[in-house]
Amino acid sequence: MSRTRRNFSAKLKSELVLELLKGEKDLNTIATENKIQPNLLRNWKKEFLDKASIVFDDSREENLKEKLAVERKEKIAYAKKVGQLTMQVDWLKKKSEELLGPDYENQYSPKPFED
Repeated sequence: MSRTRRNFSAKLKSELVLELLKGEKDLNTIATENKIQPNLLRNWKKEFLDKASIVFDDSREENLKEKLAVERKEKIAYAKKVGQLTMQVDWLKKKSEELLGPDYENQYSPKPFED
């Protein structure tokens, strides 16, 4: 018989770790109250403490700003390309109508392939 894997939100994990760090309850008590394994809570605490310095890392914000600026430039380039291609399609449709007539799509569309 297989068990379904439970997923815990980041908010719940951080709340439980902070409760553990306060020291009002021990690890086993918190784990029992929340129906989780003590090792799982111990792992969350270790990960929490290992990554705590990231909160105060100033370069993280700068990296995000740089990434956002690059993405904005790419978006502008894509929008420009879409606009250019749209103009080309419109021009080709206009020229096709001038040369072949307004109903050119029905007259010159390829016939379905037959065996």
